[in-house]
Amino acid sequence: MSQKDIVKDYLMLHFIVLIWGFTAILGLLITLPSVEIVFYRTLIACGFLGLVFLVKKRKIRLASQELGKVIGTGFLISLHWILFFWAAQVSTASVCLAGMATTSLWTALVEPLVNRSKVKWFEIMLGMMVISGLYVVFSFEGGYWLGLTMAVSSALIAAIFTVINGRLTKRHSPYVLTFYEMLGACIFSVLFMPFYAVFFTDGVGLQLVPIGLDWLWLFVLGGVCTVYAFSVSVELMRRLTAFAINLTVNLEPVYGIVLAVLIFGEREKMTSGFYLGTLIILISVLLYPVFNYLNKRRKVKRVPGV
Repeated sequence: MSQKDIVKDYLMLHFIVLIWGFTAILGLLITLPSVEIVFYRTLIACGFLGLVFLVKKRKIRLASQELGKVIGTGFLISLHWILFFWAAQVSTASVCLAGMATTSLWTALVEPLVNRSKVKWFEIMLGMMVISGLYVVFSFEGGYWLGLTMAVSSALIAAIFTVINGRLTKRHSPYVLTFYEMLGACIFSVLFMPFYAVFFTDGVGLQLVPIGLDWLWLFVLGGVCTVYAFSVSVELMRRLTAFAINLTVNLEPVYGIVLAVLIFGEREKMTSGFYLGTLIILISVLLYPVFNYLNKRRKVKRVPGV
């Protein structure tokens, strides 16, 4: 690859991360509640991918046992997105993204448990940094405790399905996985609707009719932020290193918080304590791939003949 192509790939990666950072803002621009947003998002994404497979006449069959695992992973993705949009709606996009910044470190703790490997010392240290950052945020923005708790819970669920997907992508096409996971996520949102309507809507019931610009934002969310962003990210993974991708993806909360302040103005401006706590979280998140990279290099040097 030429230097020009490398720069182009890095710019495209940052653009994709910027799109992902925009999703919390879309959750506020769309007038529908979180469950209904997830239903339409997954329905649009699943329908679009299904149409692509139909046009290309591509076979997407999976064994029943594998299909169950993928659909189940879709259930987790749906719950993750429901909590994600809900967190933004009961607090602010900035608070939601601050909580979501813990995803990569949750992944660092969940992955060793699943793969039965040792937790690295720097993961424990960075995990403590994240906890201290969350404590600072809670101390200054106690009124947003519900939104931050939802966002952190959403981040934990994201870590779990990311680890599961890490195994599934070794056996199946990422696009086929995405189709069935979106299908599973859509099914979960439908199954969750009756429970949600009874206990969380204060008697108002479901709001399934988009109004105004909702359809536009829903198609941006389902088409651009889900299908397009995912397909481009998969393509970039073939040419860029995992270290570069992980480091850049960690900037998603930064882009999202900046966009939220630019779009919503005073509504998104928080106390200095919030930004201090968020900065501590982001520093720990950005340090993780650096420590991980140095740790791998140290292990390689220990191997005889290397």
